[in-house]
Amino acid sequence: MLILINANLSGANLSDADLRDADLSEAELRGANLNGAYLRNANLRSANLSHANLSGTNLDSAILSGTDLNNTIFRQADLRDTDFSNVPYNELTTSDLLEDFDESRICLKGLDFSNTKLSGVDLRMADLRNTDFSGANLSGVALREADLRKANLSGADLSGANLFYADLSNANVFEANLSGAFLSEANLSDANLSGADLSFANLSNANLSGANLSDADLSGANLFEAFLSGANLSDADLSDADLSGAKLDDANLSGADLSDSIGYLV
Repeated sequence: MLILINANLSGANLSDADLRDADLSEAELRGANLNGAYLRNANLRSANLSHANLSGTNLDSAILSGTDLNNTIFRQADLRDTDFSNVPYNELTTSDLLEDFDESRICLKGLDFSNTKLSGVDLRMADLRNTDFSGANLSGVALREADLRKANLSGADLSGANLFYADLSNANVFEANLSGAFLSEANLSDANLSGADLSFANLSNANLSGANLSDADLSGANLFEAFLSGANLSDADLSDADLSGAKLDDANLSGADLSDSIGYLV
């Protein structure tokens, strides 16, 4: 096993390097090029990866606990079962300081995770504001109470994900796969869910006010007492959906399929 504890590798070109099982804890990797590197099972605990390029890197089961990920690029990386616990807040902005944020939360705010594989990652209560997850595989990921405000989830696979009480307000969820996802009490107000697959998703008590759900597949979805005031549901598939107690005032249902839905009163 390669031991590089506390090594200074800032700015190093480590593209395509085989660093599997390596111990890089507390290593200085600021600005390093790790494009395509193999870091499966590597220990990067408390390392500095700020401004590093990890595009296409294999970090399957790697430990990034307490690691500095400020402006790190993860585009197309394999992050299955990666440990992101205790990733700190970096460069706190005025908006952070004005909000009631919790420094104990995992902070991956604003990072590029587009087209990555994240299945098995625990992102409960994580700060994921403005983060790019477009095209990412987040199937079955724990996102309970995560802050995904203004995040880009377009084309992402979130099938079976746990998003209970998550905040996705103003998020871009265009054509994402949320089939079977648990979104009970989630905040999806003003989110773009156009063309999204929400079939058999649990959206009970969810806030979808002002959301764009045009052409969305909500067949078999649980929308019990969901807030859909002012939502755009034009051409949406709501067949077999449970709309019992749902608030639909000022919602646009033109062209929507409500066949065999429950609780919808014309």
